[in-house]
Amino acid sequence: MPEHGSVPSLASTLQQQLADALTAALPEAGTADPLLRRSDRADFQANGILALAKKLKGNPRELAAQVTAALPAGELIKDIEVSGPGFLNITLTDRAIVETLAARAADPEGRLGVPVDAAAGTTVIDYAQPNVAKEMHVGHLRSAVIGDAMVKILEFTGESVVRRHHIGDWGTQFGMLIQYLIEHPGALKHEGDASDGEAAMSTLNRVYKASRALFDSDEEFKARSRDRVVALQAGDPQTLELWQGFVDESKIYFHSVFDKLDMEVRDPDIVGESGYNDMLEETCRILEETGVAVRSEGALCVFFDDVLGPDGNKVPLIVKKTNGGYGYAATDLSAIRNRVQDLKADTLLYVVDARQSLHFRMVFETARRAGWLNEDVQAVQLAFGTVLGKDGKPFKTREGESVRLEDLLDEAVSRATAVVREKAEKVGLSEDEIVENGRYVGVGAVKYADLSTSAVRDYKFDLDQMVSLNGDTSVYLQYAYARIRSILRKAGDAVPAAHPELALAPAERALGLHLDQFGEVLSEVALGYEPHKLAAYLYQLASHLTTFYDQCQVLSPDNAPEVVENRLFLVDLTARTLYRGMALLGIRTPERL
Repeated sequence: MPEHGSVPSLASTLQQQLADALTAALPEAGTADPLLRRSDRADFQANGILALAKKLKGNPRELAAQVTAALPAGELIKDIEVSGPGFLNITLTDRAIVETLAARAADPEGRLGVPVDAAAGTTVIDYAQPNVAKEMHVGHLRSAVIGDAMVKILEFTGESVVRRHHIGDWGTQFGMLIQYLIEHPGALKHEGDASDGEAAMSTLNRVYKASRALFDSDEEFKARSRDRVVALQAGDPQTLELWQGFVDESKIYFHSVFDKLDMEVRDPDIVGESGYNDMLEETCRILEETGVAVRSEGALCVFFDDVLGPDGNKVPLIVKKTNGGYGYAATDLSAIRNRVQDLKADTLLYVVDARQSLHFRMVFETARRAGWLNEDVQAVQLAFGTVLGKDGKPFKTREGESVRLEDLLDEAVSRATAVVREKAEKVGLSEDEIVENGRYVGVGAVKYADLSTSAVRDYKFDLDQMVSLNGDTSVYLQYAYARIRSILRKAGDAVPAAHPELALAPAERALGLHLDQFGEVLSEVALGYEPHKLAAYLYQLASHLTTFYDQCQVLSPDNAPEVVENRLFLVDLTARTLYRGMALLGIRTPERL
């Protein structure tokens, strides 16, 4: 990944020096990878000489000695030892660690060593996909949280990101809802503030239940509702106006939930199923004319050799149904056309439940056959697992229904506020600060529990653990940040300043070397769409900080002024890294907790 405006990491500098030394000592080997990695025997270990020796039929220890001799004299490497059958154990100088971190801290762009990819393209991220006229539940949590984090991470690493919220706003149920509104004018009006999300959803729920009851009990109403679907798809003005009312009312509710999630969702980014309605027929025509889709029992289908049903027969992707209606595939394929041809996307990233993996595999393959996806344009499903209850089963209410997302967030904030209140007097927090921090800690706890788990895995939703001050939780990281800010406030006239001439204690070195990895970790996270690796890095950073506190007093009167300044420098850079990393995960870090 090309770097612009960032300070190379110690690992990348060392990697380059080793690669150059390999080429100089063994020109016949050509370009060789030293296979550098972190080690508990030294700062780094290079293992690449073993494979090289096997290739050249040489003695690995002798080759390792030649490479060591070819390394440049300088201030980067303190000690290098040939170990075992030709490993290189490398220890860096304290000066190199501090100078690299100092350059990182002085970066006017504040990128903390994160490179900007000069070759970055455009990614469309499809995430947070609620349904019009329906409540959001716990099943909507992961798409929203993971998608929002990936938007922030990709943008920070240089990608141009287009957000897309593919809401469910089209289909049969809207004929029923609209017909009910026509026959019951004013049913969509609600009392109180027009911007109240809960009031909006209460109204939508009432209308939905009443229309469903009528639909199930009155055959004539059912027939009129089905006719209304046809009118909606045909673009009848009155029908569209009433449909828009449902969409607008739902958006009020969506925004209220996303506000609770501390997530920005903008109206222009909400392009639901209806947004591709005018493209559906053309999409079907193109697929049929090119032979990608074929008629089967009256439906337009795409078949795959490796997708078979229980009976051993091929299971098709249905693009157009026998009755002329369009399947989800037609909408998804039209969205791909729009995102590739109009939005000029290089990558389409879908943050969608793993249970839809087969559908998207077939959709992506169909798009490839049609030429909409190719070597230059890729589609990726960032599949995620299920949120489970403490019992290891899908998270439900006691009545067996899906947990409302608002209720879940309210409970998290309530629990977190109680935790914050316990320590509020000691810190001197006002009631307003307690309430605000309680929200940040509660919502952060929910997001971190989700993001710290590999997306494809299921995870247990346990609020008691999520708001704990101990263990791998966002609260632990937030308190680590707040503790540093407290130390910096107490420092008086002492200011953070790097002192490369000082020898570092073991805990200082460990903290410094971990800080150095931030840019490389974030590049890996962006490349693999793996936000859990950023969460793991931040937890390890907070753990290194805890060890540092235990072994290295910062503001001790026994410390020389330059030691105080250097340790303030290390904790200040740690705070900045925690702040940036948590922000990229969509989590706030209060100044005082």
